[in-house]
Amino acid sequence: MSAHAEATRLLPRPLLATLTVLLCAAVLVPVSYIVLASLNSDVGVASGEFWPSSFSLDSYHKIWTTADLATGIANSLIVCGATAIASALLGTTTAYVLVRYQFRGRLTILRGLVGLQSIPGTLMLLPVFVLFSSAGNYLGLTVVGTRWGLFIAYLTFALPFSTWVMVTYLRGLPRELEEAARTEGASTITILRRIIVPLSLPAIVVAAIFAFLLGWNDVLFASVLTRPETHTAAVALQVFGASQEGGALPVYSQMMAAALVCALPVVLLYLIFQRYLVGGLTAGGIK
Repeated sequence: MSAHAEATRLLPRPLLATLTVLLCAAVLVPVSYIVLASLNSDVGVASGEFWPSSFSLDSYHKIWTTADLATGIANSLIVCGATAIASALLGTTTAYVLVRYQFRGRLTILRGLVGLQSIPGTLMLLPVFVLFSSAGNYLGLTVVGTRWGLFIAYLTFALPFSTWVMVTYLRGLPRELEEAARTEGASTITILRRIIVPLSLPAIVVAAIFAFLLGWNDVLFASVLTRPETHTAAVALQVFGASQEGGALPVYSQMMAAALVCALPVVLLYLIFQRYLVGGLTAGGIK
């Protein structure tokens, strides 16, 4: 290690190693317990076993009948996937306009994007529900209880964040490429499609994944704006856990298995787009 790196190290090497081990243990120990509990029996988990006396995959087979997990995962993939794609595309085009063009109200919009991030979701739950219910009454449309109604709610919160991520990223892209393309007769749509989007792909992936996670981890809005057939995976897990409370034998093993199955799409998403995530976070996607 160079002298400059040693000089800029904030912590001594032993303390840094100790903190690293503690942080890894704080993450790996609970995850290891969940994995082992999902491979154990409900009786073994209830008795306090950390290491299963016998490994079994029965819990992974039972969760598809005891919990409406398949429907919840399918609804989450549809709604969150649509939210991720829409917020990334709309955020990119909106950010391009805000960064490359000067117009009245531009700074107000940029400040509003930052201000919207400070509004808690619990404060917006009742207004969103009343708005959706009123829209259904006045327009004759069913909004509450549908997947597209939940998609609109998630997009409302994901779009400002995605737009701000793209704004910070597009500010670092050189204008010379766009000017050269315009001299060749390229339109704005062509510039966006062939220059901005390829160069901004890491930031677009960051914006899309964060929008996906916003919906995937949400329980509050999904529990209010959906009905049983449109419940998301998070709500299905909540209902599954609550339905077992007070039973003769809590199905802890099945609950752990269901939690791991619901976490699997997010883990796969990070593994697939890890390279773009690192590039987007370090090259100006989030500052």
